[in-house]
Amino acid sequence: MQPEQQRPPLKGRRPESVLVIVCAPGGMTLLLERASPAGFWQSVTGALRWGENPRMAARRELWEETGFGADVPLLNLREQRRFPIVPPWSERYPPGTRSNLEHWFLACPASRRIPRLQRDEHCRWRWLPVRQASERVFSWTNREALEHYGLQGCGLRAPG
Repeated sequence: MQPEQQRPPLKGRRPESVLVIVCAPGGMTLLLERASPAGFWQSVTGALRWGENPRMAARRELWEETGFGADVPLLNLREQRRFPIVPPWSERYPPGTRSNLEHWFLACPASRRIPRLQRDEHCRWRWLPVRQASERVFSWTNREALEHYGLQGCGLRAPG
């Protein structure tokens, strides 16, 4: 266990997160629109809790944001990106935190499903072709992940 996982700081969330691309057969990917800010579309994302590893966080976030459970295969893409934390999110992290480390995963439901949204976090969903999805997302890391892995979809095998 890494030191930052053992003892959380007195204030703030862990500056580490997951990005879970959800791809269904036919080259379709699921996007969620955040309740706030409006118009902010993304794949499944979320912060790691203190003491949680990236796989655990990816599985938990997939469940919390879509209702998709353990029957949906989850592939660790073994890719990470570091990005600066910008307002309005910077106050959520321990003082002095400037960046977040994001771990990428791919979830592969057997077909397009209707997600169960938490209305305080997301207000709409859409299954879109990967290219359209990559044009709609706000985050450059989400766009990069979709462009690199979305078209290959769930035909991928674990790297390494």
